[in-house]
Amino acid sequence: MQPQAHTNFQPSNSKNWKVWWQQTRPHTLTASFVPVLLGTALALYETDLHFGLFLAMLLASLLIQAATNMFNEYYDYVRGLDTEDSHGIGGAIVREGIKPKTILNVALSLYGIALLLGIYICSSSSWWLALVGLFCMLIGYLYTGGPLPIAHTPFGEIVSGFFMGMIIILISFFIQTGTVTSTSVLVSIPIFILVGAIMLSNNIRDLDGDKEFGRKTLAILIGRKGAIQLLAGMFIVSYLWVFILIAMNIISPWLAIVILSAPKAIKATKGFKGKTIPLQMMPAMKATAQTNTIFGFLLSIGLFIGYFI
Repeated sequence: MQPQAHTNFQPSNSKNWKVWWQQTRPHTLTASFVPVLLGTALALYETDLHFGLFLAMLLASLLIQAATNMFNEYYDYVRGLDTEDSHGIGGAIVREGIKPKTILNVALSLYGIALLLGIYICSSSSWWLALVGLFCMLIGYLYTGGPLPIAHTPFGEIVSGFFMGMIIILISFFIQTGTVTSTSVLVSIPIFILVGAIMLSNNIRDLDGDKEFGRKTLAILIGRKGAIQLLAGMFIVSYLWVFILIAMNIISPWLAIVILSAPKAIKATKGFKGKTIPLQMMPAMKATAQTNTIFGFLLSIGLFIGYFI
């Protein structure tokens, strides 16, 4: 049974552009920007860059991420998971009065624009990417939609990390070079892990509420303490992975500058310890997303420096 608050619409607020900007969940959009930048930076070592393809891939990734977030907003409302007391951006339908169907239609429209960009990308590279792109869009929908949303299972972290991290990097690399190399795969792994960490941090914050609604997220299965330890382990492995690749002479030593993002990872881990109230964990969630952004950006900068010097 859905909370009665769902019927308390406030149409005047729904026209506020800030509300619509919030629906994209801007703090998550960097999870799309960073992989595209990193895949393009890797491609620089193989070929001359096609700037038009870079922009098209970047915009398409941002649109798919924003649409996925709106699907999440819509289905959390439909399933009665969001109330006026929901923390963070989630629950804006019940708080701001945006009609659920409008949210769904906007999400589908963003998918439509991304599809048009995908046609341009495929026509300039390979039509095989159409299958990959359509599958990624399907996963974006099924992440919170469908009879068994992926986000409600223990596989949310690995699916989000794989499709919104590794796959975007490899597609961005492929459309520039026409191939995928072992180096591109190896360099994409830390971002795979860190995008998954964003999902894990979200599930740590929502652990009690998710348990109440019958979700089976990874954080619920291993417990709050275990989830925080896993988050710390994901950060550690991401940094170690880069230094192992440097030691094996697979990537430039300049990529060691990723260590500058470590304070954010430490802040994120410490921010969850001893906390059980969702609002108290919001800074830790933000620090987790910032770790992914800064880490990926520094990794890209290291690649650019290593190429030009």
